[in-house]
Amino acid sequence: MSRHIDQQLFSAHEHALDEVESCPQCGSELQLRHGKHGPFWGCSAYPACDYLRPRHQHDGHIVKALGVPCPECGHELVLRQGRYGMFIGCSDFPQCHHIESSAPPKTEQPREVCCPECNSGQLVERKSRFGKTFWACDQYPKCKFAINAPPVIGQCSVCGFPLLIEKKSASGVTLICAARRCGHVQETE
Repeated sequence: MSRHIDQQLFSAHEHALDEVESCPQCGSELQLRHGKHGPFWGCSAYPACDYLRPRHQHDGHIVKALGVPCPECGHELVLRQGRYGMFIGCSDFPQCHHIESSAPPKTEQPREVCCPECNSGQLVERKSRFGKTFWACDQYPKCKFAINAPPVIGQCSVCGFPLLIEKKSASGVTLICAARRCGHVQETE
């Protein structure tokens, strides 16, 4: 049995690579290169020109139109895929910068906890780019205090640090000193 390979497939692929994009900084040709974080487009005039761009950009492309008007400008809200996951944004971006989280709103009111390090900021709940929840000072980058468990207002009985963290386990809830050097487990009544 004779198998025939269609040579047009190879030539079509080669022509797709013939489309040459020029560097926006110097006008030279961009080349596909490979680095430790994956493929990227780099300027052929490197090192004279250091322009580079990721091959696959997480630029907030539209996944789905939602049919709901934007509360700021009235254009339609859309579901977008960004660098840190899905989010809801205005279809009139960049003229309108309205963004909403795709997560449902929390019903619990946030507790106001003063930052124990700078004493001027408040600890606010945040999400890492991997989806993990943490609490950090809202005065960042001046204050870099952050904890990975919910904060509890209280004072450590050993070192006197003015903040405790709440750890949940199978045996129940435990309060632990939020000071990194201490870590004392508090006695619970």
